[in-house]
Amino acid sequence: MQLEAGWLTGVKRVPSPHCDARPDAELPSLLVIHNISLPPGKFGGPYIDQLFTATLDPQAHPYFQDISHLRVSAHCLIRRDGGIVQYVPFDKRAWHAGVSQFAGRERCNDFSIGIELEGTDTLPFTQEQYQQLACITRLLLNHYPITPQCITGHSDIAPQRKTDPGPAFDWQHYHQLISVPEIDDKRNVRS
Repeated sequence: MQLEAGWLTGVKRVPSPHCDARPDAELPSLLVIHNISLPPGKFGGPYIDQLFTATLDPQAHPYFQDISHLRVSAHCLIRRDGGIVQYVPFDKRAWHAGVSQFAGRERCNDFSIGIELEGTDTLPFTQEQYQQLACITRLLLNHYPITPQCITGHSDIAPQRKTDPGPAFDWQHYHQLISVPEIDDKRNVRS
């Protein structure tokens, strides 16, 4: 896997209309990890792609009636089997973080990349997901001004609104896979 013009090579592309240019062509300097499942707790199916491309049928499931109008996207989704879908090139702003703040700076969408893991806050993620997330992370660390200290969860940038990736996400394992020192709960590097 490589990066070409902000797109990962060799992965499924499902372009989302829910993106725009970053302000002042800013390069991303923050990586935000999320989780998603549609309907909640169900895996597979076309619904995440449909949500991120504004084609989700509100009649397909009762839960969808409350979310089908949302204009949201992430840069990538990593499915349970490790399959990757990219919706927005990394150089553009995906609408994944909402009202958010990191290190005193608001509007995290302006300067971040959002990666969704197909899952929930409480179910363990798969080894395939961790491997693919680590691979993408290493690429991003090499191409953008993102440091290990600037990798965080959605719950850390929007703590009053969001809980993902949740307690089931194994930060220590993930950091071992990307070969960075362990990071504590406040996302400070420890040696």
